[in-house]
Amino acid sequence: MAVNETLATVSNDLVYSAMAIYAGAFVAFSAELAFGARSSARPALHTEAAATASGAAVRTLSQATTQAPPKQSRFGRIGVALTVLAFALHLGAVVTRGLSVQRVPWGNMYEFSLTAGLAVTGVWLVLLWRGRDVRSLGLFVVGPVLLTLGLAVTVLYADAAELIPALKSTWLVIHVSAAVLCAGVFSVGATASLLYLMQSRWERTGGGGRLATLLPTSASLDRTAYRTNAFAFPLWTFAVVAGAIWAENAWGRYWGWDPKETWAFITWVVYACYLHARATAGWKGRRAAWIALAGFGCFLFNYFGVNIFLTGLHSYNGL
Repeated sequence: MAVNETLATVSNDLVYSAMAIYAGAFVAFSAELAFGARSSARPALHTEAAATASGAAVRTLSQATTQAPPKQSRFGRIGVALTVLAFALHLGAVVTRGLSVQRVPWGNMYEFSLTAGLAVTGVWLVLLWRGRDVRSLGLFVVGPVLLTLGLAVTVLYADAAELIPALKSTWLVIHVSAAVLCAGVFSVGATASLLYLMQSRWERTGGGGRLATLLPTSASLDRTAYRTNAFAFPLWTFAVVAGAIWAENAWGRYWGWDPKETWAFITWVVYACYLHARATAGWKGRRAAWIALAGFGCFLFNYFGVNIFLTGLHSYNGL
């Protein structure tokens, strides 16, 4: 089937347009960090928690800060509005890319990166719409998405083309759609874990300055990390199982310890350890956050490292 070059060009134009709007959102969120309103409750936590040894007092202050989040500044509202607009353009780019070749747009690393970035933004917007305390994570979501798109259009770009025979399967839709959604959810969970490590330290030391007053409490970040990773883990399990079924259809075996399969399994094991440690050993906080970040590191290596530096049956279309 011939490629619709017009739609392919429209997709490329929409990608660059989305990048420009994401850049504007990044500037707006940065301005909020520099000039936005501070929380009046968060500094009190630093001062009084350091001045008292009473655990009950600290818990009371922590609850007060949870009930009094930082007021959203004009810059923050602009950042959210621009992110929604960028998401719409980004979605249009993915849809027109698929329509240009009459297939799902997941045939190479460029297309997967495009869709994974869309999933990251989409997950954050859904959490925001659901009323979760994640608005102040906007800077740390938009920035990586913008970098991902920049990498996609420079290093990973591939012209729109038909799928190679090995990828022409219904399992491409099933397996990769689950992996794309996991990319979005795991990314938000890793962001929350990283910010938790920073915020928990600042709450103990009174550091962090304006950023500490704009971020959610460490307890809120820890909950966000846990809930997102707990949601993504069954999806990742399904993605691994679906990949094994697809492998049996394509290559006549369910599992062959191909580098992609191996690192998908390693990622699954690390996240399983994370959830198991929290459920049985009560590992919350810093130790759990480090395990979650290790799992996300394995996830990233499974995508970038395996595809670029290792050779296996999953190496398709160059990049």
